[in-house]
Amino acid sequence: MSTLVLLRHGQSQWNLENRFTGWTDVPLTERGRTDAHKTAGVLTDIKFDKAYTSWLERAVETLQIVLKELKQQKIPIIQDSAFNERHYGDLQGLNKAETAAKYGQEQVTLWRRSYSTPPPNGESIEYVKHRVLPIFKWMILPELAAGKNIIISASGNSLRPIIQLLDHLDDATTASMEVGLCTPYVYHFEGARMVRKETRDVPGIVTKGASQTEGRVEEGRI
Repeated sequence: MSTLVLLRHGQSQWNLENRFTGWTDVPLTERGRTDAHKTAGVLTDIKFDKAYTSWLERAVETLQIVLKELKQQKIPIIQDSAFNERHYGDLQGLNKAETAAKYGQEQVTLWRRSYSTPPPNGESIEYVKHRVLPIFKWMILPELAAGKNIIISASGNSLRPIIQLLDHLDDATTASMEVGLCTPYVYHFEGARMVRKETRDVPGIVTKGASQTEGRVEEGRI
């Protein structure tokens, strides 16, 4: 038996400000750090053998906090840009509500939730799949088949293709699903075969970015 944990980073400053982040290297908020500590509390039953993360500070720090809390900081950590958030192109840094007011909610929803339509000069979810799945299939799956426990700390859109593969989701469902901040998606394997999935609840954490512009910051839910 082996275990794979997929973990989206904690709340970042631009999650809080409701901005398109993409490859911009934005730090966690204090709430994001607190939530990462809480998340470690529901992973104490797993002894990890290896970790993967992106080159973005928010994912790296989330992983570091979790591993330190678990006293597992000495495991090998592989950083790869394949796990970076999708690039939002011309939208990076823009407030989502203001962008919707300018371009229309329908257009912004298409850029955010379409599987294959990228934002201007940015990446689609489909494009991200082509950089994420090779490293997952050729490096991580063999490690799981060999009985190793793996944690991947990354961004929502770089975790979507892995979830799509393991959960057998169609493109539309993959594009529209929510990947919660600091929420562990736990997959149990027998050899190379995934046999069970669980989503572990972490009481009290922020699972979505908050919008200061729209005035709905309470608990970070929009």
